[in-house]
Amino acid sequence: MDGSHFHDILKRYWGYEDFRPLQLEIIESIASGRDTLGLMPTGGGKSLTFQVPALASDGICLVVTPLVALMKDQVSRLRQMGIKAACIHSGMPQNEIVLTLDNCLYGNYKFLYVSPERLSTQLFLERILSLQVSMLVVDEAHCISQWGYDFRPSYLNIADIRLLLPDVPVLALTATATPEVVADIQERLRFPEPNALSMSFERQNLSYVVRNTDDKEKTLLSILSSVPGTALVYVRMRATTKEISDNLRKLGISADYYHAGLTEDVKNQKQQQWQEGKTRVIVSTNAFGMGIDKADVRVVVHWDLPDSPEAYFQEAGRAGRDRKKAYAVLLYQKADAVRLKKRISDTFPEKKYIRKVYDCLCYYYELEIGTGAGAVYPFDSIEFSRRFHLNEVQVFSALKLLQQAGYIEYEEPSEGTSKVMMAIDRDELYNISLDEDDEELLGILLRSYTGLFADAVHIEEERLAERVGKSRDEVYQGLLRLSRQGIIDYIPRKKSPLVKIVMDRVEGKDIPLTQVVYEDRRRRYEERIQAMIEYAADDSVCRSKRLMHYFGQQNARNCGICDVCLKKNEQGIRTWETDEITDAVKVLLSDGKSLPLETLVDSLVNEEVGVQKPCTIGGNTLRGHYSADKVITILRFLCSKGVLKQENFRYLLV
Repeated sequence: MDGSHFHDILKRYWGYEDFRPLQLEIIESIASGRDTLGLMPTGGGKSLTFQVPALASDGICLVVTPLVALMKDQVSRLRQMGIKAACIHSGMPQNEIVLTLDNCLYGNYKFLYVSPERLSTQLFLERILSLQVSMLVVDEAHCISQWGYDFRPSYLNIADIRLLLPDVPVLALTATATPEVVADIQERLRFPEPNALSMSFERQNLSYVVRNTDDKEKTLLSILSSVPGTALVYVRMRATTKEISDNLRKLGISADYYHAGLTEDVKNQKQQQWQEGKTRVIVSTNAFGMGIDKADVRVVVHWDLPDSPEAYFQEAGRAGRDRKKAYAVLLYQKADAVRLKKRISDTFPEKKYIRKVYDCLCYYYELEIGTGAGAVYPFDSIEFSRRFHLNEVQVFSALKLLQQAGYIEYEEPSEGTSKVMMAIDRDELYNISLDEDDEELLGILLRSYTGLFADAVHIEEERLAERVGKSRDEVYQGLLRLSRQGIIDYIPRKKSPLVKIVMDRVEGKDIPLTQVVYEDRRRRYEERIQAMIEYAADDSVCRSKRLMHYFGQQNARNCGICDVCLKKNEQGIRTWETDEITDAVKVLLSDGKSLPLETLVDSLVNEEVGVQKPCTIGGNTLRGHYSADKVITILRFLCSKGVLKQENFRYLLV
């Protein structure tokens, strides 16, 4: 299939004339049937790399993603374009999952989004064999790597799915992966041969800045005053989001706050106000931003240190997607490094503590030894931690490690609204007997929402309460009664996480927390934290270059626009210019060569009467403007720093 067909699809559905860098290469690779790993930075347009070739192929594209909110958003967008798409995740009842799979089998659907934990269910495994799958897409593919910063055990099920779909090519996508993780992803997904396509992670329009400050509020205000336009401020704690946004509003800056604890309606409203430009600044935890398409963010500020360069790079990358000048600013104090290091013990509590949490969990649900496998329970972390006098943060970390060890599955509260589907046929309505209140509620429910007999429909209890003239809780109780009577299937909006007991209870002391589960992961977590602290504390290396090196791009050059590059030395020369000339001099004087001053100057000068002329040394074109005076100044500076020395009126490397 030639590239013109892909361009036709791009134009027809998205209205674009051409693809972004690397998109077409990935599309052509997966369309040819080759397993492909695509590495594209945040905002690079990953979704088009599978949506376009899927539309050009027969059958349905199976997309595995852990982000329920993102899958719902993409399904909604595809449907708005007239493309049949569906999703399956843990928040759905069994009958709705069956109906969705039947629709995909008989309804000529092009996309089925699936959360990874659904892959191992018997129902899904049986139905997937009946589907004509065109390709298998693994989004957030770093989650399958034990060494990734966001490893998800449920992702390991994907390799088993490949056994059922032996001739179906796999497209794995991620925005952040070190070379080690890149290799691990391809191994775990059983690529027959390595095939990783990546574009440079360098963002030439994005200026990375670290501000050392004792007064973060004052510094934040200064940044927002000097950089006009939309802003995003990331903080670690939920309470801090409201505190900072309130302070900004008092100072006359349009601001709002956002975190995962808000209701779905409130979050949607806040997000929409910000996307439409009615709110200038959103102060948020890392719950905000994933999948949000807003190109004109001029500055992303991090109030706290993230715990990995991967997380920082992804969040900072939400600035300047329109390719215009933007800033990623990290506010830093030395105390931040101390607080971040404390997260090591919070994230990896002692093994004895983890086993204690497991025993407490089994007491909590009254599980006897040898029982419990497959049971699913709601989990209130605050109540649980108080009952057993445990640290809530460490409890959460212990549950994650128990999940990685294979003993439980911990599922965050799902996004979305409540759902209702009729459990009886329309004709059976005439044969049921209800009290007056429930009959009125059922009637208003049927009048308010269409399609209840065919599919699970999203509902809002608040809307029904207004029409019935009762409180939300009274409507909630009424829907529960109708559900208990078998008239409707009612799935209330989930407000608490779920814990699934994967295997029968054992004694906590018998749980083997292996080196792979604990020591290796802790060591890599420590390394990521140390890399993040060095990024913030060390101002001797270009910020962009440091990040590029972390992700394996060893040939990255100084960006010329970060705070390190723009810093001037005692001669008044910017750091990036000094570094560029230093690299060029090392090429000119390589292999022990020595050159007179005149030859060095003639080789490095690339400016005549204020006009820059091309000058390439060692394959790199000098980007700075270098007159003879500036070159001589830099050469003298390099001599004073011991990089160069003079012998017999000739220069050579020390």
